[in-house]
Amino acid sequence: MMGFPSTKAIARLLVLAVCSVANASGIKDVNDLESFIEEQRAISLQRVLDNIGPDGSRVEGAAAGAVIASPTKDDPNYFFTWTRDASLTMKVLVDEFLLGNEKLQTYIEDFIHSQAVLQTVTNPSGTFLPSGTGLGEPKYNVDLTRFNGAWGRPQRDGPALRAVALIGYSNWLVANGQKKKAKEVVWPVISNDLSFVGQYWNSTGFDTWEEVLGSSFFTTQSQLRALVEGATLADTLGVECTGCDQAPQVACFLQEAYWNGEYFIANINADTGRTGKDANTVLGSVATFDVNAKCDDPSVQPCNSQGLSNFKAWVDSFRNSTLYPINEGVPKTQGIAVGRYTEDVYYTGNPWYLITAGAAEYLYDAVAQWETQGALTIDEISLPFFLDIYPAAKAKTYTSKSKCSEFSKILKAVTTYADSFVAVVEKYTPADGSLAEQFNKTAPFNPTSAKDLTWSYAAFVSMAERRSGQYPPSWVPAGGSVSVPDQCAPGSSKGVYAPATAAGAPNVTVTCTSNVRFEVNATTYFGENILVAGNTTDLGSWDVDNAWPLDAASYSDRRPVWAATIALTAGETVSYAYIRQEDCGQDPIRESATANRTLIVPACDPNADPDDVVVVTDDAWHGPTGNTGGC
Repeated sequence: MMGFPSTKAIARLLVLAVCSVANASGIKDVNDLESFIEEQRAISLQRVLDNIGPDGSRVEGAAAGAVIASPTKDDPNYFFTWTRDASLTMKVLVDEFLLGNEKLQTYIEDFIHSQAVLQTVTNPSGTFLPSGTGLGEPKYNVDLTRFNGAWGRPQRDGPALRAVALIGYSNWLVANGQKKKAKEVVWPVISNDLSFVGQYWNSTGFDTWEEVLGSSFFTTQSQLRALVEGATLADTLGVECTGCDQAPQVACFLQEAYWNGEYFIANINADTGRTGKDANTVLGSVATFDVNAKCDDPSVQPCNSQGLSNFKAWVDSFRNSTLYPINEGVPKTQGIAVGRYTEDVYYTGNPWYLITAGAAEYLYDAVAQWETQGALTIDEISLPFFLDIYPAAKAKTYTSKSKCSEFSKILKAVTTYADSFVAVVEKYTPADGSLAEQFNKTAPFNPTSAKDLTWSYAAFVSMAERRSGQYPPSWVPAGGSVSVPDQCAPGSSKGVYAPATAAGAPNVTVTCTSNVRFEVNATTYFGENILVAGNTTDLGSWDVDNAWPLDAASYSDRRPVWAATIALTAGETVSYAYIRQEDCGQDPIRESATANRTLIVPACDPNADPDDVVVVTDDAWHGPTGNTGGC
């Protein structure tokens, strides 16, 4: 069922009709937009379900509960399940379920089971036991087996986002007399993810777009929410929340590390060569939105002054019509087509449907928070944002006194601005309602990249909820998300991991392991990768399809090293060799038989740090080399 607009949303539309505001669009335009949103919301929700196994009409072969990124299998191949995308999508389905769509419960239950299984899958990011490193794996095959190709790994946002989605459902279970199920079935899955967040929040990982190895604003923001919300649920269930004690330091890092005086730098602890203006800083606040949160909450809510300044800086970067011809002639009073970041070259760096809808949602969220508080404070940081859309704005506090007070006029101006971003989505959405990943920034402005992107559909549903005045339950405690310490300090908490067997996870156990770092000098061409295979199950039992991919993070012309750290069973003798994975469907190239590599994994030290590396190989490729297939 589709949720009806809230009383607040209806009141907002009345203000649109009654108050005369500069730059306001006519009520006829608003009604036209309403019709588009209502129709597209229903289409988008159904298309999300079409991309979820086992019965999704577009994802044959997907396991139950597997949320597939896109049915597209070629140019690009998105026929996988990403933990981040799946969790953000499932959060939307949980929200829709809480709004009364009861048919979605089966999808949520299937998701819980699938994630319990995935948590235990050994993958190129690591193992589940003993230290949870495998939870940092970004994506898996649709049948819930490990993806073995080269990728940007590990990624740290997925476990936090999955925890948030499942916490929302757990709270519903508790409120509906099913506390035991929440505690015994769902909490063990959540607990593993929170342990991972608490243990690795201060470690670098790849960003939202899987390109930059560093610290990501989006990831840190998501981690803070997971830890705060997890602590609240743990208290309700009467269980311990391992890792949740790290929330104050995560908040301190979020507050101190990313702000540069004008906007949030999306990725730090990395040399990207970019400005740092990036959609991930806007989508992060969308993911952590709480309608009842204060604007100065450490979680950086949409109504936050720095957040609004950041929003303007990021959006304005796409107003360059030479870079983005699609936005030529659009005034600053109106929304535009926006993408990830202006330096983007992926598919030539186009606007994204989910990001443009996300910009609108960000603004609807901010308006909802000001309405809830009955006040709006503009300061010198946020003033430039407001001046673009309400030239009479001043640095002061506005309060709600009447329907046509300045407070109402400013909120109306922001709402109209938000609607103009939705109008962009409408303009470039095909007649059948299909939403790809991107649409071209140059004529004919047609959809491009992956078709029927699940995240695009989910983002539209979420935006439509907020515009209708439908908000998820609050997660920020009445006194604020967390008390930020005066001084930030690095640290972490040791995670506690156990298979969530009640949710369907296999009862995996851990043998004593030692970390071996495989390093090989192998000059490669762009698109060629190096794998390591061996006689143990960890190394694929000589099967190329299950060989362990190495990464080229330290590769240089001077030393073309490929490497990976792998936990191997202590005390075993390992025979291994390297394999070149060629592009364009060419056959892999194995090392010469004369390589004859063997090592003995050192005995286990139960008191050692589980992250310590005890052996480092120093190998060089032996055998024929490859050439690009030119595809």
